[in-house]
Amino acid sequence: MERAAPLLPRGSEIRQVFICQTAPSFAFFIITYLTGLTIFWNKYRCVAVTQDAIYVLESSKLSGGAMPQQLLDTLPRHTQLGPVSGRWGQMNILGKRHWVHKRFHDAIAAADHEAGFTP
Repeated sequence: MERAAPLLPRGSEIRQVFICQTAPSFAFFIITYLTGLTIFWNKYRCVAVTQDAIYVLESSKLSGGAMPQQLLDTLPRHTQLGPVSGRWGQMNILGKRHWVHKRFHDAIAAADHEAGFTP
């Protein structure tokens, strides 16, 4: 959370944060996960959810999404992010499919719940 905060508007309180990644296909994602050979085709994102908006941040490739570098886009807070399921859940952000590890699924569910979406 502390790494994303400087890229958000002053006074923003981060409610949930998670990292995700996109690739040309799931095969690229798996190859990167196992070998790292296709890392440069993948995009890594940090998503910070505040009370007012959802901020999509571009992150460095070598950090796997954990080191956000710049604000990519802002989504309305009432945007539904999930549901996600499975070891690597799929979600759509900014018109692209992203994969998010199951350790972040609770953050996505909490963000949706706070926005008024029910499972």
